Amino acid sequence: MLRDRTLHEKLSEEYDTWKRRRYGKDRDARFTTLSDQPIAPLYTPLDLENQDVAGDIGFPGQYPYTRGIYGNMHRGREWTMRQFAGFGTARDTNERFHYLLDHGMTGLSVAFDNPTLMGIDSDSPRSLGEVGRTGVAIDSLADMEVLFGGIPLDHVSTSMTINAPAAILLAMYVAVGEKQGVAAEQLTGTLQNDILKEYIAQKEWIYPPKAGVKLIVDTIEYATRHIPKYNPVSISGYHIREAGATAIQELAFTIADGMTYVEACIERGLEVDAFAPRLSFFWNSHIDFFEEIAKFRAARRLWARLMREKYGAQDEKSWLMRFHTQTAGVSLTAQQPENNIVRTALEALAAVLGGTQSLHTNSMDEVLALPSEKAVEIALRTQQIIANETGVINTVDPLGGSYFVEALTIRMEEGALDYFARIDELGGVFPGIDQGFFQREIAEAAFHYQQQLERREKVMVGVNDFCSDQPIDIPILRIDPEVERSQIESVRRLKATRDTDAVGNALESLRAATDRDENVMPYVLGAVKAYATVQEIADAMQTVLGTYREPSFI
Repeated sequence: MLRDRTLHEKLSEEYDTWKRRRYGKDRDARFTTLSDQPIAPLYTPLDLENQDVAGDIGFPGQYPYTRGIYGNMHRGREWTMRQFAGFGTARDTNERFHYLLDHGMTGLSVAFDNPTLMGIDSDSPRSLGEVGRTGVAIDSLADMEVLFGGIPLDHVSTSMTINAPAAILLAMYVAVGEKQGVAAEQLTGTLQNDILKEYIAQKEWIYPPKAGVKLIVDTIEYATRHIPKYNPVSISGYHIREAGATAIQELAFTIADGMTYVEACIERGLEVDAFAPRLSFFWNSHIDFFEEIAKFRAARRLWARLMREKYGAQDEKSWLMRFHTQTAGVSLTAQQPENNIVRTALEALAAVLGGTQSLHTNSMDEVLALPSEKAVEIALRTQQIIANETGVINTVDPLGGSYFVEALTIRMEEGALDYFARIDELGGVFPGIDQGFFQREIAEAAFHYQQQLERREKVMVGVNDFCSDQPIDIPILRIDPEVERSQIESVRRLKATRDTDAVGNALESLRAATDRDENVMPYVLGAVKAYATVQEIADAMQTVLGTYREPSFI
């Protein structure tokens, strides 16, 4: 930024004089980001002296999109306000969906229970005690029909947080749309469908890594041709951060996963500009306000440059990083849970100032249980207050040009590039997973942060300082054990009354297509329409693709 040598020297002298005469003595504290990156006492143009303002920062809606992917950003359109919802049976969650839509939510976001996430039916012995607990139980198309009952899919955008069985749930969504008279071409929303971050962080997989990525390419290829408005993958840093990663690790590992998917699609024979415009991302917004904003800005710039320079994308839409954000679940505390309202508000504000396209705000009681309706309403109102009362979206990228924010953005980008080089030395993401590289990096970062909390080098209000002996007194949502019994009866009834020959034929066709290494999506859709269950479909593919056991890392 400083091209004039004389100006540089003059400012350096003035800075030294200011610090010597005016600065004073620091209090006894560690001045670092949440990720333990050191923070200088003051930022000036000296910190940006090598920055190309036009080439690195630029304007909103203009390459490299540091300041936002659209010219007028939230002046033109507010972000989509989503609330992650799902519990009990499909009917229970359908009622919550209608409640949220009636209270101003503009997009649905579906949470599935653990058996569904793992491709296991509710009546399996492995599902005992888990049905409907952490999300909605979905066993077949019959459940999906109930889940979206009375919700026109041509008017509502739906995000589904599902990974290993993502192809199955996408097929169910398409089939529900058809039953409503909504063509696949009209469906909008996002499928999480990011299996690599499961091996790295969240640990919910069915198949080996390369087989999992093959299924993702199948969904991307199918969506590109048949569901053109739908995002077939949300490349997710959220869970990497929740596992204990730093902001730089979240940024680097997530984009590395994204590059792996792009390369797999190109290897399949897809033109990059045919599928890249529908790739989306999912970021965590943690509690360190400026670090998070810098992370979002660096992510856009990195992705734009990679897509244009590394992968040769010509369509500007391929360069855009469109992303959803969720406030940090790991920042919530069981102690003094009302404090979580404040944490969530600040994290949401960082996401908005960072240029998110959609946002989920966590509820204050999520650290204790699935959120209650009252807590969800407060979380949604938080977004509405930011949008309508604070004035922060009246100008585009109001923090752009801040010496501090721009310097942090550079640091984020450089840190990610360093990680890319290390991953390349390992041979890519797959060898990195096999060798435990990502897992060790995250574990070490999480351990380091825990040590800082225990030494009180960092403060978590209500946990290691400003504590209270007052008992927790907020109502929480409890799942009735009857939910599990009801869901088990429902899936058993379905299996007893459906056309078993049609199910068997559909599953055999799917198994054969998997064996031939075809795109499985048309066959999954056929099995779904025959009312085969999630586990039956997953198992049919597993007989060919195999299973995965994570190696032991020392």
